[in-house]
Amino acid sequence: MVCYLDNAGTTKMFEQCVEVHHSFSCDNFYNPSALSEQAMGVSKLISKAEKYVLQRLGASEGNVLFTGCATESNNIAVKGSLRSGNWEYVFSAGEHPSVFNISKKLELDGFKVHIVPLDEAGRVDVARLEAVLNERTRFISVMHVSNETGAVNDLVKISNLKNKKCPKAVLHVDGVQGFMKIPFSLRSIAVDLYSFSAHKFHGPKGVGGLYVRNKGALKELFQGGGQQYTLRSGTENVSGIMQMCKALELIDEKENFERVVEIKKIFNSFLGADGLIVKDFGGSPYIENLIFSGVKGETMLHALNQKGVIVGLGSACSSKKAGNRILEKIGLAKDEIISSVRISFNAYMTDEEVEWAAKTINKVYLEIKEKVS
Repeated sequence: MVCYLDNAGTTKMFEQCVEVHHSFSCDNFYNPSALSEQAMGVSKLISKAEKYVLQRLGASEGNVLFTGCATESNNIAVKGSLRSGNWEYVFSAGEHPSVFNISKKLELDGFKVHIVPLDEAGRVDVARLEAVLNERTRFISVMHVSNETGAVNDLVKISNLKNKKCPKAVLHVDGVQGFMKIPFSLRSIAVDLYSFSAHKFHGPKGVGGLYVRNKGALKELFQGGGQQYTLRSGTENVSGIMQMCKALELIDEKENFERVVEIKKIFNSFLGADGLIVKDFGGSPYIENLIFSGVKGETMLHALNQKGVIVGLGSACSSKKAGNRILEKIGLAKDEIISSVRISFNAYMTDEEVEWAAKTINKVYLEIKEKVS
């Protein structure tokens, strides 16, 4: 048996997406920017796909840019919002490297940047956020759900705070671990930009998106044929877009949320090895951390992998780097960080599968701990 528990890194694509890929790569393969009847038909399908994604986001206005991944979406959001002048840029300390590393680069380039710390649960410290917002704030970036801990930021409170303190500022949300996992609607949140990635919700790799409430808030970063409102020139990945929409059609995020809550309870109920600590930050049920006292997390990862249980050490984009910036920021001790692994679920796992995985984790941990003690 194999139990995959690194779904925050990527998810298994729905098999139905393969049929869609074949259709739009081999049959209806036309370039949507061409002028043939067939090509214009594909262009109309992309427009229809955009409207469908807006519907699934719960957005009553705005547009969607289809991108190659969430990293690209985040880069367009941040860099496309930069303006000359005495502006200030605000980021939470919990951002994904595709946002956080840009913030550090902006500091080096002379921009006024504020990094807002996290609270003990891993959420952005709203009081500290409020303290740095002012009339010069141009841009705010706050992750929806932490890819490291599952902590969920209160987007309604944050967007209301933005409207109160700096209504002209642009609010960007990295929604990669939120979209199709945490039930929400952009109708009730004053978010200007929202990033997402298909392979996090059982779609294909190589396609993502950026919700844009007001196209005028972004500047053009790509020079080319002017596709996607001139904001993201280049021939669209038609097959990827259509596969992503197929994945969206197959998901009921509310049902999935409830199922993952159940899966997590079952999994945790079978964890009981002495020294194994479940670190649940009370956010998304999809993610939690396990601390294996006295044993390195990387050691556990490889040992479990050999037994068929696949776990992660955190963001796949940073998995080969030492330490964990997010866990450090929320106050975990160094030995806890070294001994931790990230567990992330999907809604299609069976009760038997997660029970077996939990029991295997117990067994492997006790065996290793006995050897190193």
